[in-house]
Amino acid sequence: MPKTSARLLAVLSLLQTRRDWSGTALADRLDVSLRTVRRDIDRLRELGYPIAAVKGPDGGYRLSAGTELPPLLFDDDQAVALTVALQIVATTQGGRLEEAAGRGGSLGEAAERALNTIRQVMPSRLRHRVDALQVTAVDRPVTRPAAPVGGDVLLAISAAVKAREILRFDYGSGGADRPARRVEPHHVITWDGRWYLVAWDLDRDAWRTFRADRMSLRTPNGPRFTPRALPGGDVDAYVISTFRGSGDASGDWPCRGTVILDLPAAVVARYTRDGVVEEIEPDRCRLTLGSWSWPSLAAAFARYDAGITVIGPDELTDAFARLARRFAGLGSPAD
Repeated sequence: MPKTSARLLAVLSLLQTRRDWSGTALADRLDVSLRTVRRDIDRLRELGYPIAAVKGPDGGYRLSAGTELPPLLFDDDQAVALTVALQIVATTQGGRLEEAAGRGGSLGEAAERALNTIRQVMPSRLRHRVDALQVTAVDRPVTRPAAPVGGDVLLAISAAVKAREILRFDYGSGGADRPARRVEPHHVITWDGRWYLVAWDLDRDAWRTFRADRMSLRTPNGPRFTPRALPGGDVDAYVISTFRGSGDASGDWPCRGTVILDLPAAVVARYTRDGVVEEIEPDRCRLTLGSWSWPSLAAAFARYDAGITVIGPDELTDAFARLARRFAGLGSPAD
C-alpha cells in the first residue's frame, strides 16, 4: 500500500482523469479499503480541494468543475513562490520563445492561464494575499544570483502598491538610527536577479528605486495617495534608463549601431546581453548594440574578435577609425 502522501496524489490524479469515480473503483485501483478511500477524500477536502459526493448504488466522488490542477500539494509559501514565478513568465515572455522558433501560441499566455487555474483552487485566505502580488519583470538576462527576499516582504510591498498606501521602511544598514523612508509605491519589479520597488520618495521629492532585500518594513502604512505619472509613462523604459544611468526615459542608449560579424549567430547570442542578433548565413550574423559613446560602442563590437563590416551609422565608422589610430602604436615592441 502506498504511503498516505503518495496515495493522496494518486487520488487527485485519478479524479482528474474522468468525471465520476465510485468509491469501489477508487479502492480497487489503489488497492485499499473503502474506509481508507473515505479518509483520503476527507483529507483532500480539508486541504481545500472541492470534492463532491455523487449519489448512486456504490456512491462516488467528483472533483468540481474548474479545479483541473496537476496533482500537487503546496503549502502557503510554495503557492506564493509559484505565483511570483508565473507572473514573471507572463509579463516577460509574451510569446517571444514560440515566435522565435516559428511556432504558434505564447508562453506568456500559458503562464497567465496557469495563474488563473491555480487561483481557482486556492483557499480564500491565500487567494486574497496573492491577488495583491503584482510583479513587473523587466526582461533582462540574469547575470548574478538573486538576493534573498522574504515572501512576506514582497506581499506587503505589493499590497501597498495595490492599495495606494504610503509605505514606511528602514533602508540599508542604518536601521532605526535613521528616519524611516516614506514613499508612494508604484511598481514591484525584477531586474538582473534582484527585486526592486519603484516609488516616489516623499522626503526627497523624486523617483527612487529601492532594493527589496534591503528594506525593513515599518507598520502601519501611511494614508492613501493618488498615483503620480511615471516618467515616460512606461515602467520598462524607466527602469532600463535608471540602471543604465542615461536619464533618458526612452530607455535607449545615446549611441546605437549595427555591424556584420563573421561569427555564427548562436555563438554571438550566447555572449550578448543588451543587443539584437540576426542570422545572415551559417557563419555570419548582424548585431545591433548600444553604448554610452561611439568609441565605447566600437570597442564593444571589437571584443567579439572577428571580422567586422560596419552597417552604420557614420559615427560608428568614424569611431572605429579613431580607435585604430589610437591603438596603432601599442602593438610595436618597446625599445
